[in-house]
Amino acid sequence: MKKTARTATIVGIAALVLAGCGSRPSDNADSGSSPSSSPSSSAPAESHPDFKACEVSDSGGFDDKSFNQTSLKGLTDAKADLGVQTAQVESNSDSEYADNINQLVKAGCNSITTVGFLLGDATEAAAKANPKIDFSIVDFGYEKPAKNLKGLTFNTAEPSFLAGYLAAAESKSGIVGTFGGLNIPTVSIFMEGFRQGIEKYNTDNNKNVKLLGWNGKDGSFLNTFDDKSKGQSVAEGMIQQGADIIFPVAGPAGLGGLQAAKDKGVHAIWVDTDGCVSAAEYCDVLLTSVMKGMDVAVETAIKDAVDGTFNNKVYVGTLANNGVGLAPYHDADSTIDQSVKDKIDQLKQQIIDGTLKVG
Repeated sequence: MKKTARTATIVGIAALVLAGCGSRPSDNADSGSSPSSSPSSSAPAESHPDFKACEVSDSGGFDDKSFNQTSLKGLTDAKADLGVQTAQVESNSDSEYADNINQLVKAGCNSITTVGFLLGDATEAAAKANPKIDFSIVDFGYEKPAKNLKGLTFNTAEPSFLAGYLAAAESKSGIVGTFGGLNIPTVSIFMEGFRQGIEKYNTDNNKNVKLLGWNGKDGSFLNTFDDKSKGQSVAEGMIQQGADIIFPVAGPAGLGGLQAAKDKGVHAIWVDTDGCVSAAEYCDVLLTSVMKGMDVAVETAIKDAVDGTFNNKVYVGTLANNGVGLAPYHDADSTIDQSVKDKIDQLKQQIIDGTLKVG
């Protein structure tokens, strides 16, 4: 979810043809920092020991309790389900991406998944240079992709809209806050959906819940995904301004926002994964999480490569195909009024039906 000079090349999510990838499972994942490979140790449903599936993280690392961690789960699920070998490289800085991809090319990988918007250029270059390897990339879509290059994108504006409506309904102060890691499409899409959900609540209920941190064009950004203390500081500033619900869209740095919420006794909403699973220590302050089925999309891309059906058509996860969604309310379930829950369900169905447009 990071910045690249080729922002204009990302495909507009609303304009893409929707494609299904199945429902999203749980969010646990293994991590690794150097290329390693091994056959599956359990008995998989299929067995393809000669196929090697590989993955490169962005600089947030595979243990970010969010974006990279869920994407890696797609690789480990493929190992368990398909009986493939796997290898992964964890990036420590943005400057390592091209070298890390090339490292996996040299390691004999048959498919390589890269994780994050910032890897867009390096992934495209590697795909063009290695046409016999199938490449997929999380959170990036190309206007004219190579035949062996597939974008895995997610319309997170849809579940973020539901989260915004929920936040507005649950706010006691009438002020909620959001902040991002970088002002790039894969971050701002969450924040814009959230803003529109708050506006919908205000219109429906003649209220004036205010959003700090995003006005529809610009807002509060950390310029990092790695600095948890910076995320905590920004969240604390919003709480001082009256925000009683925080929506951080900043990877590991966003954990600082959850810490601020916990310290100050307010609520938060997590992103990418079910925070009550990936960051269980903060479950007591979470209303819900906006989830992206990155694990399912990654495993499906690998399976297609194994089966010889891989194609370059961009995948878009939506509410309709279960590629995105809201997590259960968990600890907050008993405090959220049933009428609010029913309204969220109604809005979700309207988005799926196309009668309610988001974005």
